[in-house]
Amino acid sequence: MKHHSSPISRRKFIQTTSLAAIGAPLILSCSRSKPSPNAKLRHACIGVGGMGWSDLNKFKENPNVQIVALCDVDADNLKKASETLPDARTYTDWRELLEKEDGNIDSVNVTVPDHNHFIIAYTAIKKRKHVYCQKPMCHDIAEVRKLTEAAAKYGVITQLGTQVASRQCDKMAVQLLKDGAIGKVKHAYLCSNRPGAVENYRLIGPRPKKAAPAPVNLNWDIWTGTAPLRSWAPEIYHQTKWRAWQDFGTGWSGDIGCHIFDAVWKGLGMKPPLSVIAEVQRSWKESPERRGDTWPQGDHITWMFAGNEKTESDILPLEWFDGEFYPPEDIRAMVTGMEYPAESAMLIGTEGYLLHPPNGEKPGLFPVDKFKDYELPVFEAGNHYHSFVVACLGGPGTESHFAQSGPMTEAILLGTVAIRVPDTLLKWYTATMTTDNAEANKHISRSYRKGWRLAGF
Repeated sequence: MKHHSSPISRRKFIQTTSLAAIGAPLILSCSRSKPSPNAKLRHACIGVGGMGWSDLNKFKENPNVQIVALCDVDADNLKKASETLPDARTYTDWRELLEKEDGNIDSVNVTVPDHNHFIIAYTAIKKRKHVYCQKPMCHDIAEVRKLTEAAAKYGVITQLGTQVASRQCDKMAVQLLKDGAIGKVKHAYLCSNRPGAVENYRLIGPRPKKAAPAPVNLNWDIWTGTAPLRSWAPEIYHQTKWRAWQDFGTGWSGDIGCHIFDAVWKGLGMKPPLSVIAEVQRSWKESPERRGDTWPQGDHITWMFAGNEKTESDILPLEWFDGEFYPPEDIRAMVTGMEYPAESAMLIGTEGYLLHPPNGEKPGLFPVDKFKDYELPVFEAGNHYHSFVVACLGGPGTESHFAQSGPMTEAILLGTVAIRVPDTLLKWYTATMTTDNAEANKHISRSYRKGWRLAGF
């Protein structure tokens, strides 16, 4: 599919964007708490279905972890998890788990739909529990900022579920950028064009007209949590289709963006963006019903970041493509000898190009002839879950602690804000967490439904 050009040209966009950083960037250190006084990390798994089942097994295989409690709103998920860990206590309500197990656990993983990430992780952090939270960190920018600050305040170990960050390929890409292998970076193109992603979103239908009872195995009220209470309907929410709904998920860019951004963000030492604009699927944009409820099946987001010593100029354009939007054909043509990866980061430098597919393959340097003798840095492959455990027990820090991954997640979620007001250039003021657009500002944070609100937030 051909690249769709934005209604505002790239040149005009760059000219429109402020050349100076707007507001003070969030700068926090990676806090180190006291190690667990126990020989093993006493851990609780919150969310054990779908990705939660995978996370449970990753922690379970670590000999230094004792999983003492399990929680899931789906009784079937909980039964399956309990059968593999019969000694772990089980809960349907995460609030009950954190209250009753307060003195029995050192850490939790939060592997639930995006809209409940913050309230669970924040509550755990205030109880000084270490937190492994799946990506994106939260549903809204304001939640990310608050959670990042809380992690530093309470001195807990944190890890965002960007598993690629611990892979050898990601570490190699970070080092190549830090070393200036391709010279000064001029432009970045990130994409996630998995065929299945668009297809999954296409299966999402309209919300049901009539209320239907949730299945007996599912506590729909707790599943809904902070979001508006909607009528239950099969197939379109639980277990995985929730990502397509604005109430619960953050769209494809929110889901996968943290993986593709990671090496670029760290390798270039990026700070909060200056501005953003989004182009979206036309049929979604022209449908008020879809725009008010679901995410589009494709979007093209362009951020402008302040440049630094690793960039060619004082502005770094970074573009994201997913679903129906692909990186420009001339950019894809720069990759020779292989098919352009469906998920990748392509960085254009003054001395060459770096292609980073975070699927485990080594980064590629182009033109091939120019870099055929370039010696790639070597790293040992890491385990994202195990490094979290090691850090909680007093070892080295984590790859994706919230002080590092929080500001990155804010930038990614600013892209989802831009999706809500397509074709509109938004200037971003990070100190106040606002844009220069009143409609966009409505999506920086949201109001939780009655019974789920947090004091002071």
